[in-house]
Amino acid sequence: MRAVVRQAVRDVRTVPPPPPTDPPADPAVAALRAVVDDLDASTHAIGELMLEVAPAYLSDTDAADVLALLCEQIGEPLEYGLAARRYAMSGDRRALHGTVL
Repeated sequence: MRAVVRQAVRDVRTVPPPPPTDPPADPAVAALRAVVDDLDASTHAIGELMLEVAPAYLSDTDAADVLALLCEQIGEPLEYGLAARRYAMSGDRRALHGTVL
């Protein structure tokens, strides 16, 4: 069942956009971009996990009831877990604004 849900999420949802093709000239900017891209990818993976536990048809309020224990177990604030879930559903980084990124 878990594999079916994970595959459906990947098939239906938009995956995070690829990094820009032109690397920045400044090495500090390039390093920062790499960190943000890694955080982006790991947050998307956490969001997929959240969707396995609280499917997309649940509202944030209903999902919060289901995800509270999971977030506590993995040491993630519930607000971040819900944001990661929204990000996995939409693929839009704006879902993370004010929480993770």
